Amino acid sequence: MGTKTNGKKTQFASDTSQRTIGGWVKALLILLIGLMIAHLGVSLFLLAELGTDTFTVFIQGLARTFGLSVGTVHVIMLCLLMAVMLMTTKGYVKPGTVVCAFCGGPILDFFTWILGGHINGDAGMAVRIISLAAGCIILAAGMSIVINSDAGTGPNDLVAIILSDKIPSVEFRWVRVGCDVFFVALGFVLGGTVGAGTIAAVFLTGPLVQFWLPRTKKPIARLMKEA
Repeated sequence: MGTKTNGKKTQFASDTSQRTIGGWVKALLILLIGLMIAHLGVSLFLLAELGTDTFTVFIQGLARTFGLSVGTVHVIMLCLLMAVMLMTTKGYVKPGTVVCAFCGGPILDFFTWILGGHINGDAGMAVRIISLAAGCIILAAGMSIVINSDAGTGPNDLVAIILSDKIPSVEFRWVRVGCDVFFVALGFVLGGTVGAGTIAAVFLTGPLVQFWLPRTKKPIARLMKEA
């Protein structure tokens, strides 16, 4: 999905109207596995304290501009994105989109609770850099599972996915990099915090997700057929 196959770039949008209840249960379970893996990566990334992820920079900027908490602005923005996408696109917002929007936070809190005592700003720089790099790789792997579950993707991740479909001449990885640059630049102007890890995320997330997409697609397709 979203990669070039036989010289053609496949589309992310899909019609799941014929999927059975059992099929949805399997797809959502796979999505949850991917979501947990992705947020393990996010927690490793954030615990390294070398910079926040790209979308969080944007949320921080908005929060400081309007005097609201980061959590409140995050929920508002995700709901707004879902509403706009439901009204303007077809085949992208699915049940899993809602799951991603509201389950990601608790999963992130869980992994932070588990790992926070071992990986934090007081840890050695080598540990923090390894945590950051591992976080980017694990996050991308989890995102590829979520995308390939075809059950929906987080609203903020859907921005790059939709644009990738609308710009068929550009590979997903570069569309994602462009979106991340936009979020970081706007967030920074609004007062968000940018660190070395943020810059790493800008240029690594898109390429790493595209690397993982074809590698997780076949196993997931087999699970969907066999389960």
